[in-house]
Amino acid sequence: MTPPLAGKHGLIVGVANKRSISWAIAQAAAAAGARIALTYPSARLEENVRELAATLENPLILPCDVGSDKQMAALGPALDSEFGGLDFLLHGAAFAPPSELSNPFVETSREGFRIALDVSAYSLVALTRVAMPLMEKRGGGSVLTLTYLGSQRVFTNYNVMGVAKAALEASVRYLASELGAKNIRVNAISAGPIKTLAAAGISGFSNILQIYRDRAPLKRNVELAEVADAAMFLLGHASRAITGEIVLVDAGYHVTGI
Repeated sequence: MTPPLAGKHGLIVGVANKRSISWAIAQAAAAAGARIALTYPSARLEENVRELAATLENPLILPCDVGSDKQMAALGPALDSEFGGLDFLLHGAAFAPPSELSNPFVETSREGFRIALDVSAYSLVALTRVAMPLMEKRGGGSVLTLTYLGSQRVFTNYNVMGVAKAALEASVRYLASELGAKNIRVNAISAGPIKTLAAAGISGFSNILQIYRDRAPLKRNVELAEVADAAMFLLGHASRAITGEIVLVDAGYHVTGI
């Protein structure tokens, strides 16, 4: 049986370490037959990314600080030269200065707000712009990003990241509307809380995990592999008629009230 992503090429942004959701998706996509390009945002994280990439078959490793228009623009020619096009993009970049996640939201600084929205939301638009002509060469493609329920509801200490994720989800809808005619789909996965590097910066995160276990219909938290499975569906042929969606993979927590 032919692997579902055999012959496909994908760009995955946002791998920080082995606990990253982006890394779980990269592993699943590679196991499904895709050739993967991974990016690293800084010299500090380059070693981590290269060490992980060494476990994949013939990966492409590129620098990409999503705060740099120059580095993002350079991705296009590099991907085109190596892959001759692109079939999917996984956007997993997100960041807010730590102080913005510990201070009261009303004290959010102008610069902290700018950074959070730039890195966590605008970067999806910019990376999709880079990927678009490469996907057109393949007759279409799939763009997928990662969000969280804090975009719609208040979670203590999530603060400006909730605002950034709300902007990210709105961007998904606008991009989906514009790019549908090119057969490019744009969706997001809203996963339940997972112990990632980003989550470590949220005070009281262990309490959030326990509340999900108590209240979610499935009475448990989600695992990286479950989010990756959902991503494989949204990146592949089976979801070819789905775009502009925020798919919640959170053991059903989002449906609960009191």
